[in-house]
Amino acid sequence: MIPLHDDNPTEKTPFVTIVLIAICVVVFLYQSSLPREPGEIFVFQYGAIPSVVFGHASLPDEAAVAIPAALTLLTSMFLHGGWMHLIGNMLYLWIFGNNIEDVMGHAKFIVFYILCGILAALSHAMTDPSSQVPMVGASGAISAVLGAYVLLFPRANVLVLLPGIGMTRVAAGIVLGMWFVTQLVSGGMSIGATGGGVAFFAHIGGFVAGMALIGLFKRRDVPFFSPGRSRTWNG
Repeated sequence: MIPLHDDNPTEKTPFVTIVLIAICVVVFLYQSSLPREPGEIFVFQYGAIPSVVFGHASLPDEAAVAIPAALTLLTSMFLHGGWMHLIGNMLYLWIFGNNIEDVMGHAKFIVFYILCGILAALSHAMTDPSSQVPMVGASGAISAVLGAYVLLFPRANVLVLLPGIGMTRVAAGIVLGMWFVTQLVSGGMSIGATGGGVAFFAHIGGFVAGMALIGLFKRRDVPFFSPGRSRTWNG
């Protein structure tokens, strides 16, 4: 089930969402332009490596972190592992992020996004504090956006693509609920795995953080479990 659009227009232009997408795209283009070895060093320098973040290990001199290790919890949000990783994350951020920015305001949304992204990265890191594999991607912070969205607009319609079936509208609560269950199942199956892969526990941690913190960041006049503001789609 691939979300394509939500039937939930915003009142304000989502400037922060647009800027976050632009930064991720620009950083990825730069990352992709690097030769293989410098590109790998770049990821090790700015990705979040659990053992380095927690001070259990350090990188070789040629790949030494260019910034304090704790800051990689932030910089890692703007790196991606490939085009599909980038496109998938940016699609989810664009569909659901604009509404969360709308109910918070631009400044609060920045704080929410960064804070939840850091909490998501820590959720992943704590599953294997000795890991020397860098984590990259905005999916932890975006998962927080999804967690916030499912509490605020579970009845908003989302246009989704069902492979082999076609496009249909499904309630956001179902779309995002199924997504979260998938992360839980996949996360459980990944316990004990070594090497790289999908950081499912960053997704889980981010989603939970978004649900837990949305009440502190949303405007008071925005209720929970709203159906959202509908609009008409023309075929």
